[in-house]
Amino acid sequence: MTIRLKPKMEALIQQNVQRGHYQSADEFVERAVQMLHEQEQWLADNRTEIAAQIDHGYQQAERGELIDGDGAFRRLRELHKNAQRSNVPNVN
Repeated sequence: MTIRLKPKMEALIQQNVQRGHYQSADEFVERAVQMLHEQEQWLADNRTEIAAQIDHGYQQAERGELIDGDGAFRRLRELHKNAQRSNVPNVN
């Protein structure tokens, strides 16, 4: 298979290869395609739940059940911190 890339895309790939995480442009592209496929699959598998959550949030907004931007960012930071804690391997 032959794929033609714009020079800007080629440069981005080369930057990532030069950082040393990938042995070649082929390896980088293969990983990028795999990640995109996984993301698309996750979205397809969760489409109904995502739509339901969006609808739920919209209904809350319609009822005036909103939080301000600072409150939203506090909540996101809290969720992020908790996620990091749960993903840290136990070294004991």
